[in-house]
Amino acid sequence: MSVHVQLASSLTERLNQSCFCITLDRAALEAALAREAGDPHFSANFVGARPHLFSNVPVFVPESTLAEMRDIVAAIEAASRLEGYRRAALSWAPEIAQRQHGPAGAFMGYDFHLDDAGPRLIEINTNAGGAFLNALLARAQQACCVAAEPCLRAARADAFEADVVAMFAAEWRRQRGTGAPRSIAIVDDEPETQYLYPEFVLARQMLAKNGIEAAIGDARRLRYEQGRLLLDGRHIDLIYNRLVDFALDRPEHAALRAAYEDGAVVVSPNPHNHALLADKRNLTLLSDRAALEAFGLPPELRRRLAGIPRTTLVTPANADALWQARHGLFFKPSTGHGSKAVYRGDKLTRGVWATISRGGYVAQVIASPGQRTIRLDGALVARKMDVRLYTYDGALLLAAARLYQGQATNFRTPGGGFAAVLAV
Repeated sequence: MSVHVQLASSLTERLNQSCFCITLDRAALEAALAREAGDPHFSANFVGARPHLFSNVPVFVPESTLAEMRDIVAAIEAASRLEGYRRAALSWAPEIAQRQHGPAGAFMGYDFHLDDAGPRLIEINTNAGGAFLNALLARAQQACCVAAEPCLRAARADAFEADVVAMFAAEWRRQRGTGAPRSIAIVDDEPETQYLYPEFVLARQMLAKNGIEAAIGDARRLRYEQGRLLLDGRHIDLIYNRLVDFALDRPEHAALRAAYEDGAVVVSPNPHNHALLADKRNLTLLSDRAALEAFGLPPELRRRLAGIPRTTLVTPANADALWQARHGLFFKPSTGHGSKAVYRGDKLTRGVWATISRGGYVAQVIASPGQRTIRLDGALVARKMDVRLYTYDGALLLAAARLYQGQATNFRTPGGGFAAVLAV
């Protein structure tokens, strides 16, 4: 590690532990949310009911660490293009995921814990939530001192809107060849009940502002008739997919599944994107240097992927050994999402282990999250933190952090929530 990198790491550690300035200008954020949503009551109606959505403080990260994180993403994307990797990843994927219609997957999310050894990639997500909210959060920061101003300017994500519009246009061309989508539906189950529904509204307004007819829709209201996918009678060209039914196999999603399989609608992200990158079983490949070498990944890219904690499939055959080693492991369902049914090994009961040991889980070496100290009601308290890179086709759209308490991010922690990332 160079002297410059050591100094930057030392500085950001001190800032994360001892800078208690409130940089979030909440009035500016609320004004921006109202303006972008086209609703003066937007914050009162939506953000007010989510008091722990945004943290008042930023997270400081060395520029070299962010560069290392981008390198890890680039190496993963490179691996995903190798025939050997694709065969292995798709071997455990459902039938619907086998065909590549073209899209690369909108809003990939790469989640990192930061420790003394550098960034550790703990998870990859399709349909990663929060990007639209974090873009506005990044612009609503105010410098607490002159030295912070360059960091704030660099974090503003001024190109975010143009990048998002270009991303959806690119997804269309990847499947259709030419032109651009005229209508986009932002789809989830009961979208108005989703915690991140406010960003669905922001996404709809952004697309509409750029000349794209956009709607928010419940996937159960979709109809597939005469080769066209319809939402409330309107033809839909492209689905911005926020469902966690990654294989579209639930009965209520039958219309979307049929239209997707027929290529009648562009879906992004789609089952193929999830199978190739976000299925947690793929981390067993990406953290296995011998497998990566066999796939033909160049040495420099294999070196970058040392930043992925060793991950192993849980099987009845290795269950006893994993139980003995459980104190150093996290157990995650292979196709899970949102930290549901995720367990630290040292918290496991025998009853839960009986379920895990039958399979359907991966065991990942624990990578401890970083910490951010905040001032809460006059007291100094520590919050865990992770950093997410939102990307498209390997290119960075936005970096953001999440502060939390407990086993996983939950948006229920006082002083926690999304936080701006300031590179130092």
